[in-house]
Amino acid sequence: MSSFFSPQVWEIVALSIRVSLTAMLFTLPLATAIAYLLATRRFRGWHLLNALCHLPLVMPPVITGYLLLVAFGPNGFIGSVLQSLFGFTFAFNWTGAALAAGVMSFPLVMRPIRLAFEVQDRQVLDAAKTLGANRWTGFFSISLPLALPGLVAGGVLGFAKALGEFGATITLVSNIPGETQTLALAVYSLLQSPSGDAAALTLIILGVLISFAAILFSEIVASRIASKR
Repeated sequence: MSSFFSPQVWEIVALSIRVSLTAMLFTLPLATAIAYLLATRRFRGWHLLNALCHLPLVMPPVITGYLLLVAFGPNGFIGSVLQSLFGFTFAFNWTGAALAAGVMSFPLVMRPIRLAFEVQDRQVLDAAKTLGANRWTGFFSISLPLALPGLVAGGVLGFAKALGEFGATITLVSNIPGETQTLALAVYSLLQSPSGDAAALTLIILGVLISFAAILFSEIVASRIASKR
């Protein structure tokens, strides 16, 4: 497994990328909606919602994973319904790894998007309203395009966080090779073995390269967006 061309290595990398992309794609729309709400509205419970959104950032990941297991496990109040109606379960499944990664990365996805909405010139939106644009038109034609750099930054941060997620993932879905063993979990397992350092180093190098490529991609996209403007 110490070789970069080992099938086991690329199985772990492929699973990690699938988990991270799934977590990012499902987190991004919800993060965008809540970020827009927090950036443009003040309402009773605003501080409570803001605190709840940032809770995974400060709460121990193992606790987050345990709460997800209580809710989405086979006997959980949500997991039992999914199991009985659809025969679907998050626990001990790669989809559960994506769920845990998505929850843990949510604050990092939402924060730059919210900041991108907050710095927008409100006069532009007010001018659009005077020209007949309703809330949805203003959002999709003005606010969302202007916030695109924040969405890119949030998506990349979410992907990188999901790629390295450990505590909540291992609590919810365990560490099953070929099913839930992502890069972080595989490195952890290999470092427990006296002879696993070389294989762990291979995965560490690949993890660094993937993370670097994601950041480089986001910078290129952000630069192209800025140049078009």
